Parts: sequence; structure tokens; C-alpha cells
Amino acid sequence: MARIFDVIEYANEMSNEIVHRFPEEGIGDFRIGSQVIVRESQAAVFFRDGNALDTFGAGRHTIATANIPKLIDFIGKAFNDRTPFPAEVYFVSMKEFADRKWGTAQPILVETPGKGLGYLFIQGFGAFSFQMKDPQQFVTQIVGAQGTYRTGDIEERLKMILVSKLTDVLGEFSQTTQSLAAKISGMNEELGAAVRAKGQADFEAIGLTLKTFYIGSLKPSTKSAQELRDAGLLDPTMYAQLQAADAMREAANNPGGGAGLTAGIGAGMGIGNLMGQALQGGFQQPQQPAAAATPAVSSAPVMPDIMTPAEAAQFMKVAESDILAAIEDGSLKAKKIGTAFRISKDNLDSFMNS
Repeated sequence: MARIFDVIEYANEMSNEIVHRFPEEGIGDFRIGSQVIVRESQAAVFFRDGNALDTFGAGRHTIATANIPKLIDFIGKAFNDRTPFPAEVYFVSMKEFADRKWGTAQPILVETPGKGLGYLFIQGFGAFSFQMKDPQQFVTQIVGAQGTYRTGDIEERLKMILVSKLTDVLGEFSQTTQSLAAKISGMNEELGAAVRAKGQADFEAIGLTLKTFYIGSLKPSTKSAQELRDAGLLDPTMYAQLQAADAMREAANNPGGGAGLTAGIGAGMGIGNLMGQALQGGFQQPQQPAAAATPAVSSAPVMPDIMTPAEAAQFMKVAESDILAAIEDGSLKAKKIGTAFRISKDNLDSFMNS
């Protein structure tokens, strides 16, 4: 008995599948009266003779392909048993693809003219979601004749768009704030909204809409002095100073604890302080002591009984981050009050003499 009607449907949740072609390969042979069943979370794009003719929403639809029932088998003989009226249906998921991950594979270089070293490397990660806006545009422009098109096929392109927009936003933000590094961690929502607004046009250009863009973490990168120099951002003098500071930080992270840090401080005394000044835009070359006919009278400040990590760093001539590292590894005892640390003179003396 000759086949007269077809029922075309794709009963699949399409969890990571954006588009599914029916049939997956070859030419569809759909007759007049064929039924297309589209589920609530789907749309269906109907192609005939290679042209996108219509998009169906949820429900049952009847299609017409000019294939004449009963006579089509006879007509097909003249075309080597192929239908002379080829047609395909592309089922497209209309649900929101949420919790897609993005991240900066390479740190983003942001120029900060007149501030610190003049440049800052930023790293970040977070999540975004997207949804189909124009199924016909997406199928014709992106999918082509593929049988199945999954989220993994498009995600790298979407992430590239988002990181590019984030780079633009950070560049604009760095021109309007005096301390990008200090404020960036508290601007996740504002920066995310700006990226979403900038990226919307690029998503719509391929038939999608950017639903959400969230920043999970955004902070200055721990780019090493060598990498900064390789990027052409440091002169030899600054490179040597930052290299010494890197060595001091490595000593601070030494499993040996306080002894390793003390050795690092001895090897790089004063470099951490210079680096801190450089990052704050106040770096100056160290001055050579002028020759004096008579010994200078010492005017060293008196160490207070209680100090902040920054004050302790000044007395030890190291960076505040080195003091915090010593507190974290337990080699320097400190009292935590709320989110701040306080260090006694006795504990600092004990640490310096350990």
C-alpha cells in the first residue's frame, strides 16, 4: 500500500542540542497533508528545494510540498526514485541554555595611563545563558545542512564574543576610575550589565539573544615579572626589582614557614615596598645616600604597641602582602578583628628575630 501521509516530530528533550534536522541525512520525502508536531520548547523551520519557507511554533501543522499522493511514486521513477520536491524540517530548541561557563584563557591587558605601571592584567570567570530568538536566521546562517547542531558547536564563538566585550568594558572603566584594581571586585554587577548590553547585538546577528551574563570572579592577574617583560611593558630596572619581589613571595610561600620568609625578606629587603609604590603610581628610583662629613643622627620612628599589616610592613621594609602571607601561614601571630588584622609589637619582634 502506498504511503500517503507522514508524521514528522522530534520527541527529544534537546538538553544540549540546539538544532536537529529531519531527516538527518539525505532528502526528505514529505507528501501533501504531512503532519509536523512541534513541542512547547521547540520551533520547526521548514525547507523546500533548499529554501527556508516557514517557521512553525508549538502545535500540529500540515505542510504542502507539491508531492502528489499516490502519483509521487510514479513521478519519482523519472528522478531515479528520488522525490522531485525535496524538503527538510529543522527542529530548533527554544529553551534557555543556562549556566554556560566562560573564562579568560589568557589575562586581559588593560591600559591604565598615569596609574601604577601603566598596565594591568585581569583574569575572570563566570556564567552566561542564551536563547534562540530567530530560528530561521540561525539555521540558515549557522547550522547549514548539518544533521545535529549542539551547544558545544557554538559556545567557543559565544565565549570569544563575551571576552571581547569584557575587554572593551574594562578599557572604558579604567579611564574613569582612579584605582581599577581596588574597585573592580565590587563592580561585578555593573560590569556584567555593561557586557550584556554590548554583546546583545552580536548574539542577535546570528539569531540568538544573550539572556544573562554573570561575573563570578574578576581580579588582577598574578602575571610574573618575566611575562610582563616579554610583553614589552617593563624596562630592565623595573624588571629586576619585580623579579626580586617574586623571589620574596616564593620564600613567603615556602613550606618552611617563618624561616623561609625571613630568608626571603633578607634577600629582597625593601623590594616589596618599592613594588607596592610602583603599583600605586608612586614609584621612584632609590636615592643614593649623600656623602656626609659626620655620621647622621638616627631618626627612626618608634614602633607602636599595636600595628596594622601596612604599618608592620613599613617597619620591616616589605610589602603588605608579605606580612599578610606570614599571618596566613602562621609564622607571624596576629589578632583578627572583623576582617582586619592587628599585630602587637612583641609578636613582630619575635617574628623578626626568629
